Amino acid sequence: MLKASWKKNDKRANWLIISFSVIVFLVVAALGRVHLQVDLGFDVHIFALLNAVINSTVSVLLVAALIAVKKGKYELHKKLMLFAMILSILFLVSYICHHLFAGETRFGGTGGLKTFYYIILFTHIPLAGIILPFILFTAYRGLTGEYARHKKIAKITWPLWLYVAITGVLVYVLISPYY
Repeated sequence: MLKASWKKNDKRANWLIISFSVIVFLVVAALGRVHLQVDLGFDVHIFALLNAVINSTVSVLLVAALIAVKKGKYELHKKLMLFAMILSILFLVSYICHHLFAGETRFGGTGGLKTFYYIILFTHIPLAGIILPFILFTAYRGLTGEYARHKKIAKITWPLWLYVAITGVLVYVLISPYY
């Protein structure tokens, strides 16, 4: 096992993780009410493509990190997971930019494709909304060397995060023709 990277301070960590998660949730929830009419000089839907690329990369990193930890390569696991978290921060910035500048896009498909899209969307959105504190608490437990607690919460966090990343790409693929 690795040595702890951070000193344990549950009170401060809990406050920071919950505060950050609530702020991000409120900002994302407010995006539906805000649309900036600004000409950026390029197609603002490039942010949506960037989001899909980031989510695809995060999916690969999550699987690679799982394989690394199963093989006992803990340092590699840590690096892969931290990279996935950094990319997720970039995703969040890009997601906010896309929604601020592009606004909402309605899905134009019909039939079974429409049903599939909405099933994916209606599972993706709430899970995306709740995954952040799980990711942060899981990372905190790993970085403070609390590996038993880290492993216990990671068994919940990892599949949810992977699902959110993969379905984010699916949502993009399905809605991109309607931008």
